[in-house]
Amino acid sequence: MLKGKKQILDKSQIEQKIRRMAYEIYEQNHELKEIILAGVAENGLKISSMLKKEIEAISKITVHVAKLSVEKDAPVQPHVEFSDFPKIEQFTMVLVDDVMNSGRTMIYALDPFLKMGAKKIQTAVLVNRSHKRYPISVDYKGLELATTIQEHIQVNLTDSDFSAHLY
Repeated sequence: MLKGKKQILDKSQIEQKIRRMAYEIYEQNHELKEIILAGVAENGLKISSMLKKEIEAISKITVHVAKLSVEKDAPVQPHVEFSDFPKIEQFTMVLVDDVMNSGRTMIYALDPFLKMGAKKIQTAVLVNRSHKRYPISVDYKGLELATTIQEHIQVNLTDSDFSAHLY
C-alpha cells in the first residue's frame, strides 16, 4: 500500500466529470421523458443529485433520484433497501456509485430492479478501477484508472473536502 494519499481529482475536476457524464446519459437516453438515477448511499446518492441537476439543465427529461442502501462490506447481501423510488412502468434507470471496485456492490444493487421489470438499466461511476472480480461493465464513468489490488480509492464529497484520492 502507498504511504500517502495521492489526489486524483479535485473539486473542479469532479464537477467537470459529472457534467460530462450528464451529457453522455442524455445522449444515450434523449428520447425519454423520465429517468431514474438510483444512487448507492452515500456518495452515489450525492453524485446522482449532481447528475440530476446537470441533466435537467440540458434537457427536458424529468429526473428522479432514489436512494439505495447496500451493505458494501457484507460477503453476502441479504437485502437491498431503496427509498424515494417512483412508481413508473417500464422504467429506465442508471445505477450510480462513486467507485467501481470489484463490481460486487453493483451486482447486489441491481437485483431488486431486475425483479421490478426495468426496461433498461445502465451504470455510472465517478471512478472506474480497471480490474473487477464480477462481470459488470460501466456505461458512464468520470475517470478510468488502472490500479493494483492493494491500492484503494477514496472519494470525499463533503463541503470541506470535495476530492478523490488514491492510496
